[in-house]
Amino acid sequence: MAEENQVIGCHTTQAWEEQLHKGNESKKLVVVDFTATWCGPCRMIAPILAELAKKTPEVTFLKVDVDELRTVSEEWGVEAMPTFLFLKEGKIVDKVVGAKKDELQIKVAKHAAADSATSASATAATATASA
Repeated sequence: MAEENQVIGCHTTQAWEEQLHKGNESKKLVVVDFTATWCGPCRMIAPILAELAKKTPEVTFLKVDVDELRTVSEEWGVEAMPTFLFLKEGKIVDKVVGAKKDELQIKVAKHAAADSATSASATAATATASA
């Protein structure tokens, strides 16, 4: 269905729930862009998000149109666009509200690094335990 290194558009509640479930199972960082077609700042930040998706394949990037999936945006308390939610195992670990390129890049890098450090230490612990 979806490929790595790109922003995955969720156009149905079912697609959203499937992507969320995959994120929970993989324990990967999921960055969700809550956007709208009529939102100028959303259109400005979209190419930056696409570039981040290419550079950080260890992170899943999703896009939700707030008009298309109103119930999903309401469920997650989204009130302004763009809103970027950072999810780990279905829980919000960070948030960026507005088209703030630098803040978005910093937080993606921070949480992606925390993810790889966690998986590296888990791998090391497993290797030590089985030795």
